[in-house]
Amino acid sequence: MSGGIRRVGVVGGGRMGAGIAEVCALAGLDTVVCEVDAVAARAARDRVAVSLDRAVRRGRLEESAARDALARTVFTGSLEDLADRQLVVEAVVENPDAKTEVFAALDKIVEGRAAVLATNTSSLPVMRLGMATGRADQVVGLHFFNPVPVLPLVEVVTSLHTSATTTAAVEDFATRTLGKTVIRSQDRAGFVVNALLVPYLLSAIRMAESGFATAADIDGGMELGCAHPMGPLKLADLIGLDTVVSIAESLYDEFKEPFYAPPPLLQRMVEAGLLGRRTGRGFHTCDQG
Repeated sequence: MSGGIRRVGVVGGGRMGAGIAEVCALAGLDTVVCEVDAVAARAARDRVAVSLDRAVRRGRLEESAARDALARTVFTGSLEDLADRQLVVEAVVENPDAKTEVFAALDKIVEGRAAVLATNTSSLPVMRLGMATGRADQVVGLHFFNPVPVLPLVEVVTSLHTSATTTAAVEDFATRTLGKTVIRSQDRAGFVVNALLVPYLLSAIRMAESGFATAADIDGGMELGCAHPMGPLKLADLIGLDTVVSIAESLYDEFKEPFYAPPPLLQRMVEAGLLGRRTGRGFHTCDQG
């Protein structure tokens, strides 16, 4: 892609989508965030603004840089506004039908012959999303980690169809433009990080479910005994218990290994709307946001 990627679109303005948009805007890119409607688009703008303000207050960012980043980001309720993008990153809910619908629509809307369509999925097959388009060679996994402005890692996930040109373009974008560190994964459920992380989280949940130890003791054991910055149940709350279930189900569907199956307690908590930090209560009672 001559001159590199300078025009970026993000579909979905939730926690992950807003974070991706923020790092793109801070890198000086022309950034458009698309949500389902104007109301959701305004909420996405508020998320980015709050995050930028937090970075300023904590001394990580100059106020002028935050102001400029927000000014160069457009928030819209129409996918049509992504037509001229060189890269579009899908960051909608971790649901295969929802993501497939987005990719089918983007295939018709995004005009550039070399434009890359990327997914921020945590676990779903990139191939499935690519095959919803007529340009599977230009579809790739670009998996950021929460919080996107802070964590340096991006997983680049290639399907059997992803071209070498597409892979090179997104790796250059992630490393040179955004300043992230890239690791590569084949198109397997969970990729590298979640294939290792989620069984660990599920083991901690089973331990709490069985009464073996309390949530506080499980987390304290891993934080103080293994020097983990955050215990597994706190981390599950941060990720969102509904997202943990979705990733676990994708892993189990692919590998059929029992340790990937979501425990009953986790499923009941999701059904009860106890999703972790986002709702203020999960394995711990916590501040929302």
